[in-house]
Amino acid sequence: MRLSVALRQLLFRETIYAMAETDEHLLLIPNHSLDCLIDEDFGKLRPVLSEQTDPVDATLLDMFPLPLTRSGRLLLASEGRLQLLDRDGALITQKGSADGGFISDLRKGPVRTALKGLPHLRALMPICRLQCCFSQMALVDDEGKIHIKVQFIETRMVGGANGLIAFLRPVRGYEKALVRLREKLIDLGGGEEGLETFLSGLCMGFPSGVLKPEITIREDEPAFDVATDIMAAYLPAARVNEKGIVNDIDTEFLHDYRIALRKIRSVLSLFKGVYSQEQTRDLKRRFSALMAKTGTLRDLDVYLLEKQDFFALIPEALHGGLKEMFALFLRDREEAAVELADHLISDAYQAEMQALSDLLAAPARLERGPKSDLGAHEYARQLIWKRYRKICKIAKGITAQSDDEDVHELRIHCKKLRYLMEFFAPLFPRKDIKQLIKPMKRLQDNLGAFNDCSVQIESLSGFLESHKFRNKATQMKVAKSVGALIAILHHRQAEERAHVVENFARFDSEVTQQTFRALFKMREGEE
Repeated sequence: MRLSVALRQLLFRETIYAMAETDEHLLLIPNHSLDCLIDEDFGKLRPVLSEQTDPVDATLLDMFPLPLTRSGRLLLASEGRLQLLDRDGALITQKGSADGGFISDLRKGPVRTALKGLPHLRALMPICRLQCCFSQMALVDDEGKIHIKVQFIETRMVGGANGLIAFLRPVRGYEKALVRLREKLIDLGGGEEGLETFLSGLCMGFPSGVLKPEITIREDEPAFDVATDIMAAYLPAARVNEKGIVNDIDTEFLHDYRIALRKIRSVLSLFKGVYSQEQTRDLKRRFSALMAKTGTLRDLDVYLLEKQDFFALIPEALHGGLKEMFALFLRDREEAAVELADHLISDAYQAEMQALSDLLAAPARLERGPKSDLGAHEYARQLIWKRYRKICKIAKGITAQSDDEDVHELRIHCKKLRYLMEFFAPLFPRKDIKQLIKPMKRLQDNLGAFNDCSVQIESLSGFLESHKFRNKATQMKVAKSVGALIAILHHRQAEERAHVVENFARFDSEVTQQTFRALFKMREGEE
């Protein structure tokens, strides 16, 4: 057993033994305080309440989409310290503020060490404010022997309700006490629904929403319903990121926003014949307009995220020019972030998103196309098989000397095939789909790296013309650095082009070919 670390006001001043991490020992009791347990009848056992801390104002921190809370952990900031409470009740602490920020920016300490497995591109942010009281209760017999200990955190939400988080610590040989106390807490409304559900029920404005919606599809479900359901699910998945983009918390909010919109746009381009041509054109235009507003900021984010990689590519003697370039990128990003935030909070944007939500929620208002009534399974097989054959045809013509356009065309078709397989995955054996997607991802990573080089070469080539410099000397310094960078990117691009052939060969193995045929090949007369 391991000893927990003593905190000043928020921890018990006695030694607390942490139990094994098991779900049955963590119970969440909404809308109750500790007072409700004191007068409960525990038979031959009586409750003894240990020292209770004074209420302390705290801020709950987490990153999106709540990985700490969903794993049963609480990160609290209070009085200049961070306290991380594990699901077994163990607490560790270090200096830190309630402002949040990236894990890498925290002071070195046990909390930072414990959080190192979280996504490094995500930033901690304030989720809600609350008051906490820590206390410990034991059930003892007439001889004073302890049968079970419980650590309680009594939470009072600012702008919400109150509740109890109970960590049950059984004592070996007294298992009946654990059962009895669990029954009492469950009778009071206790449950194991998870901290996210518990806290969202107590705290007004608690973040909610999903990034990757799960969509159920029936084999005989009309293709029209499938397409509409996918778009209707991904629109709120995009919108859940808006607040993070406006507040500029981290770059992943915009990245995930764009992914959700891209999924919607892919439905419109891939599900041919499901909607009328006029309806498809209208929706494509509207969603393309939404995506277009995000391009500049995302491009600048990518540059700044890869800043250290760029410096590593060229000699140190040329770093001065890169410093000037990235200073300009940072200035451009600040302007682009403000411009996008203004767009997202504008009445016009809000009205458009509400109109699209209303439209997708009322499918009868959407104009159907000639393939709208095709069953999902049949329609999926048609789309996936044709796309796979198209990829094979293009890939066989790719060589180390192929034009950029040919490689880009292969990349686009691979991305469309991946989307189709992910959309319709519920209709096919999970193991087979996973077996197909794994080698495809490696090929896509290769093609994506090739595309990144192309985009960066084009962007850097126009950098000098699109920016003003303090003087001619600064411009020449930047020009030398950018020129060296473009030369290296051309070399990298050539390497990635050469890898395409071998990565496609890995993807299109005999096993892959057989699996595609078995799952998707259309019978005679279906094409």
